[in-house]
Amino acid sequence: MNGPHLRKGSRQPPSAPKGKLRLYSNRFCPYSQRVMLVLDAKKIAYDVVNINLYSKPDWYYDKSPFGKVPALELENGEVLYESLIIADYLDEKYKAHQLHSHDPLQKAKDKLLIEEFNRVVNTMYKALMGIGRPSLEEDEAVANGLGSFERELGNRGTPFYGGAKPGILDLMIWPWCERAEILKLFGNANLLKKDKYRKLLEWCKRMTHEPSVKRSMMDSDTHIKYLQSYRAGRPDYDMILNSTD
Repeated sequence: MNGPHLRKGSRQPPSAPKGKLRLYSNRFCPYSQRVMLVLDAKKIAYDVVNINLYSKPDWYYDKSPFGKVPALELENGEVLYESLIIADYLDEKYKAHQLHSHDPLQKAKDKLLIEEFNRVVNTMYKALMGIGRPSLEEDEAVANGLGSFERELGNRGTPFYGGAKPGILDLMIWPWCERAEILKLFGNANLLKKDKYRKLLEWCKRMTHEPSVKRSMMDSDTHIKYLQSYRAGRPDYDMILNSTD
């Protein structure tokens, strides 16, 4: 998570050091965090170039045609984008610390659950970014989605969805679970009720102790300060670098 966010007018940085992949990212983007989690869980060497999403450098569109993050530049210069596609590529390419299940059926089921979680993500994003108040139907979709994940964890009977260690499903949903606590201030205060989502909350606590999670995790206060700057129309992507604390 090194360096300030490059903006329009900035020079394109030199290539990544030999032996490293390059992740084009944004410090507060949950989709970028997904890829960081995979890279760190699989112990893949990489460096990070942060992109200012409100003032993107012109050269970045040569890396990511839609100007989105994350984008992963491989050692041969090719670039992949979209977090789920990157995650799947990394797990297939780098066999150590495999994150997908070896069982094709379980792998397919995990992918379906990731798709199901997208409904939760969409409503959380709407609440966090201040894009109107979620409707009752959307609140119900979130509650139903979280309920299915609570039951799934109970059915698996393991500390993580991936078993004894976090797998692909754990890592793909974590960035939004990290941000769920701040919905008490910026959205639905009843999103994660302790009595309703006990297993899910215990899973959240276990995830915070994982080394791969710790590397990119930020506390609620930092997320809140960023959201305040975003809602004010001046997203402070470099607030951590600028902090004197």
